[in-house]
Amino acid sequence: MTKPPFASLRFAPAAVEVERRDDGVRVLRSPQPLEPYARCLGEHLERWAREAPDRCFLAERTGAAWRRLTYREALAKARSLGAALLARGLSAERPALVLSDNAIDHALLMLGAMHVGVPVAPVSPAYSLMSKDYAKVKAIAALLKPGLVYAADGARFSGVLNDVDFGGAEIVVGANPPAGLKTTAFDDLLHYEAGAEVDKAFAAVGPDTIAKFLFTSGSTGEPKGVINTQRMLCSNQQAITQLWHFLDETPPVILDWLPWNHTFGANHNFNIVLANGGTLFIDEGKPVPGLIEKTVANLREVSPTIYFNVPRGFDALIPFLEKDAALRANFFRELKLIFYAAAALPQNLWEKLENLSIRERGKRTVMVSSWGATETAPMVTSVHYEIEHAGVIGLPAPGTELKLVPNENKLELRVRGPNVTPGYWMRPDLTQAAFDNEGFYCIGDAGRFADPNDPAMGIEFDGRIAEDFKLMSGVWVHVGALRIKALALLAPAAQDIVVAGHDREEVGFLIFANPAGCRSLCPDLPADAPLDAVLADPRVVECVREGLAQLKRENGGSSTHATRALLMAEPPSIDANEITDKGYINQRAVLSRRAALVERLYAEPADPAVIRI
Repeated sequence: MTKPPFASLRFAPAAVEVERRDDGVRVLRSPQPLEPYARCLGEHLERWAREAPDRCFLAERTGAAWRRLTYREALAKARSLGAALLARGLSAERPALVLSDNAIDHALLMLGAMHVGVPVAPVSPAYSLMSKDYAKVKAIAALLKPGLVYAADGARFSGVLNDVDFGGAEIVVGANPPAGLKTTAFDDLLHYEAGAEVDKAFAAVGPDTIAKFLFTSGSTGEPKGVINTQRMLCSNQQAITQLWHFLDETPPVILDWLPWNHTFGANHNFNIVLANGGTLFIDEGKPVPGLIEKTVANLREVSPTIYFNVPRGFDALIPFLEKDAALRANFFRELKLIFYAAAALPQNLWEKLENLSIRERGKRTVMVSSWGATETAPMVTSVHYEIEHAGVIGLPAPGTELKLVPNENKLELRVRGPNVTPGYWMRPDLTQAAFDNEGFYCIGDAGRFADPNDPAMGIEFDGRIAEDFKLMSGVWVHVGALRIKALALLAPAAQDIVVAGHDREEVGFLIFANPAGCRSLCPDLPADAPLDAVLADPRVVECVREGLAQLKRENGGSSTHATRALLMAEPPSIDANEITDKGYINQRAVLSRRAALVERLYAEPADPAVIRI
């Protein structure tokens, strides 16, 4: 059946130049040169404070109402905060560390710091609120040596504020100062007069000034401080405006929950609003039960022109859109674009969103994605054309080069351009290892042509070169660490474990059974009982189920435990490259060769052989 057309949207033409090398390497570039871009993000703030001073820039919930801030007000407050930070001698060597969630005051501190050349370092609130030992916050504090630490609610963050040694940094809180700790009220910083020193500092901010430090975890889980310069952020926004021509029609209106300690929410979404004079409604909801309802309530009042989310967010929202006509009407009323990133959107969610759009407006709303990383500010490739299914990550943005390097049976993606980080803060070893001999950043992902005969159809994401992967929520699963923990808890039933769950909601295990260990759980069975019968014995099944449950109790995050497992009688095949001669399991090879078993893991209704918790 022929689908209705897409709603009209102005994009740059889909085009790419391909350099083909003799060694099989290909380098892709946009034929559109990158045009001049802003010196710093502060130029955008000053522009809109001049051209649209009374337009709402930021809004957040305060009970039933919205607290709103205009561009004029935002600039004035950012300058006052900049003056306060300069008076305290903050710098790249003494940056501002932010522990709390998205909020207007968080945004003002971020804008004020960057306005005067002080880097800001937003840290995942989970590091403070869900951690028992605050190990990651401690590592970040030791690395950055912040001059100021900010938390919106001092009482809520009292544990981390009291337990972590911030090296004498000034503690600033928005409300509820924790007992026994010397703090400064955030409002006190807003009373500083912004004079010539702020003007001088702003004039000194240039493309290579460090705007912020964003943190990602390495293979060991230790946070790495990714340097984000003004050049990275501003060139990225210029590339977006050259591809999304519709942005100049009306200022974007966005409702967004995506956290500012991640590049998607901070560098992509927040900066799109800032660069284009739009309005950002800060969504206090999240795609989890009990909080998705807050997003739904906000969408009853706000009609976004662009809607950003991760696949898990769309999955949580779709049931509400399906059953609530008024919500659906308000959601689609002004909507021009649906954008997903951080993980691949399952095709069933794509089709549901498409059907909802057709049902509401008689046309398909354009759905697109992009691809990049914290180290690329974030956009490398962009889908700026109509596509019929999920999985396409687009074409290189203006100014960015994408190198495809043959790596076993995949094409490894590497990136070069003004949007790429100069490196990791205080880690020259990691910086050197991250780039190849031509200066391309080795991102660790793989890609393939959507149509090998027509490169202009774009690149499709083809997984990680390494073992780690993302769940549907966009959360990384660190396979090595998870495997080691699980093996200990699944003894004696498990010989080894392969971790599944790429672009799914939950982690699953394919377990290479330990025949002797499994038989030890069933001493009354005949010694020659078939292994399949042993693996099906309730005592073996219960051993695995209890191990999964214990893993969840110890590591409750979605990426740190498995909800299902399948015991395999067939040992790993060395001929199929499932295992090396040293006994190392090749995760990718097993998942590929045993793809049918992975499908059984996630089948609905549940396969009776799959052990679930």
